[in-house]
Amino acid sequence: MHGAVLTDLVLVDIDTQNDFLLPVGALYVPGAEKLIPALERIYDWARSNGIPVISTADAHSERDPEFASWPPHCIAGTLGQAKVPGTLMTGAIAVPNRAGAAIPDAPQIIVEKQTVDVFQTATIRDVLAARPAQRYVVFGVVTEICVVHAVRGLRALGKNVEVITDAIASLDNAVAGRRAIDEMVAAGARLTAVQKLCTPH
Repeated sequence: MHGAVLTDLVLVDIDTQNDFLLPVGALYVPGAEKLIPALERIYDWARSNGIPVISTADAHSERDPEFASWPPHCIAGTLGQAKVPGTLMTGAIAVPNRAGAAIPDAPQIIVEKQTVDVFQTATIRDVLAARPAQRYVVFGVVTEICVVHAVRGLRALGKNVEVITDAIASLDNAVAGRRAIDEMVAAGARLTAVQKLCTPH
C-alpha cells in the first residue's frame, strides 16, 4: 500500500484468542482471562480515538506441524480460534498467511499465522508498511513466546515499541515471563500500563 499515513501509534494485539485466554481453551494460559477487562478498555479507547490495530491470530489446520510441539489449538474456523469478546473492531479483516495477499485498508488487520513468530509469516512486513507509526504498542499472550517474538521482530526493524505490562500474560510469570520482559527492555522496548496509555494527556 503506497502513501500510507504515519500515525502516532498502532496497537499490536498478540493472539488474544479463546483457546489461550479462556479456561475452557485448548491451550489455556493460566489466569489469562483476568486480562479481558484490560483488553476491553484498550479496545474501547482505540475505537473512541480511531487508533488502528494490527492483531496476530493463530489459524491452524487440523494436522498443523506445530502440533508436534503443542496440543492442537486455534484450528481455523473453530470457536477456540476466534478472538475473545471485545477485541474485534468493526470492519476488521483477516489476512491469510500467503505471499502476495492483499493488505486491506481496515481499522484492524488480523495477521493469520501458523508459527509462534509472526515474523515468519509472508504478510507481516507488508502489513507494517501499510500501518507506519511512531510507536507500536504491544499486548497479548504469551509473554515469553509470541509476545517476545513480535517485539524482537519490531525492534529488528528499528520500530519504537512499547509493551503494556498489565495486558500480557505468561505461562511462568516468576521466571520466563520476567526474563522475557527484561529481554524486551534490553532490546529497547519501553514498558507502559493500560491506565497510562488510555488516560488523556
